[in-house]
Amino acid sequence: MAALALGGLGDAASAALDELSRNFTYGALGAGNGSLSGAWYRRNQIHLFGVLLAILGNLVISISLNIQKYSHLQLAHREHPKPFFKSVLWWGGVVLMAMGETGNFAAYGFAPVTLIAPLGCMSVTGSAIISVMFLKENLRVSDLLGMTLAFAGTYLLVNFAPNITQAISARTIQYYFVGWQFLIYVILEILLFCILLYFHKRKGMKHIVILLTLVALLASLTVISVKAVSGMITFSVTDKMQLTYPIFYIMFIIMIASCVFQVKFLNQATKLYNTTMVVPVNHIFFTTSAIIAGVIFYKEFLGADFLTIFIYLFGCFLSFLGVFLITRNREKEHLPQSYIDFGNIPGKQMLDKIQPDSNGLSYGTLPDGSDSTKSQSGEKKEV
Repeated sequence: MAALALGGLGDAASAALDELSRNFTYGALGAGNGSLSGAWYRRNQIHLFGVLLAILGNLVISISLNIQKYSHLQLAHREHPKPFFKSVLWWGGVVLMAMGETGNFAAYGFAPVTLIAPLGCMSVTGSAIISVMFLKENLRVSDLLGMTLAFAGTYLLVNFAPNITQAISARTIQYYFVGWQFLIYVILEILLFCILLYFHKRKGMKHIVILLTLVALLASLTVISVKAVSGMITFSVTDKMQLTYPIFYIMFIIMIASCVFQVKFLNQATKLYNTTMVVPVNHIFFTTSAIIAGVIFYKEFLGADFLTIFIYLFGCFLSFLGVFLITRNREKEHLPQSYIDFGNIPGKQMLDKIQPDSNGLSYGTLPDGSDSTKSQSGEKKEV
């Protein structure tokens, strides 16, 4: 009798382990990661829907950025420019930005963090393509190479990212939230954040690495909370209501607060450094932080083999390199003129030559026409 009971218990444990192994299997024949068979697509339909939402969201964001840039250029060429917030075109870009961010937000409810976060490179790639087509910017060799690498990295990411499907319920988030791995991670993150904030505020250190590391530390909390909120909303629509649990509102507050402070430090970085430096470094830091958060909090690489992890990281490296090549030296092609023409400033009259002809006889003379200056002793010296 005891043997039968132990046998039944062993069968139940084996069934549970088999179910867990099916959820966290990588590289299984015919259905695992990296396979392009029909079984792989049938198994990853939900993930592919999240990928499609993320890619479309990032492309819409790139369109919105170029529309806002175009509206600023139009306003700058007007004789009497009006504020940008009175431009219908600018507001159209803002609406598209909100739609793109909504698509990214929804994507976290259908696919793992480690799959959605690296797809931010699609925004940079799409922006480069749109700026060449509609803003008539130059298409460089580095742009083509960067786009190729970004697309290749995205292909590897989609095929070798975690293929686990988790039902993000309130109880699941509560279980992950009090796990010892996440608690240790949060403590270390808070300590590092406080140290960097001390050097930034008290010591006045405004290096780009410090600023964007602060952004990345906040971004990890943003990604965790965004997936939790999006996943619980998705679970509420498809299965059971989850919005009555306190953990939902805790995650919602963390999401809003981390986004606000993240934007604050990112704006400081963009004010102090060129966009060509901020964009690739921020993409690398944000993606790395999001991957670590997904691995620790949601355990998305549990059971993955070494080859899968290596190819996934190689795909991330290709996307990082592609973003760097696309943004490299882009602002240097649009340097402003080295002189100021006061005649083009509304309300200003041009009283005298700003840059006289160096070959003329009057070069270097004073505005009143005098051709001499006084030395410290009061004597006149010819210029």
